[in-house]
Amino acid sequence: MHRHVVIRVLPYAPEQLFALVGDVEAYPQFVPWITAMRTWNGRADAQVSTVDAEAQVGFSFLREKFATRVRRDAAALTVDVGLLYGPFKRLSNQWRFLPHEDGATVEFVIDFAFKSRILDAMLAANLDRAANTLIGCFEDRARAIYGPKA
Repeated sequence: MHRHVVIRVLPYAPEQLFALVGDVEAYPQFVPWITAMRTWNGRADAQVSTVDAEAQVGFSFLREKFATRVRRDAAALTVDVGLLYGPFKRLSNQWRFLPHEDGATVEFVIDFAFKSRILDAMLAANLDRAANTLIGCFEDRARAIYGPKA
């Protein structure tokens, strides 16, 4: 079981970052290891929307697909992701976007375990770098869409 938390203050409105993270269909455009994304079962009410998403990931040593259910709560400014299927025993992550005087505090929590002990050990050894790289991808995307500061 591996759990990692990244907290970062970014110079964008919480709503902007919520929209960016919630747009899972766009991930292949800016997250380098996500090579394809397929979504289905989209549904929404006034505040909460969910979609099922299958990501195809590619690293030098790994090509896998996994699917998650993505729950986007516009009132709480949270994006929760839970595993449907794939090479994980367990996978969940949560994004929270909170107001901050300099923009927004982004809280990203990931909790996972791979079925394969080798993959599990490899990602666990690089988890801090991987999580920070992922947040960096979203920060770069925010800068590209919203400019250097919101």
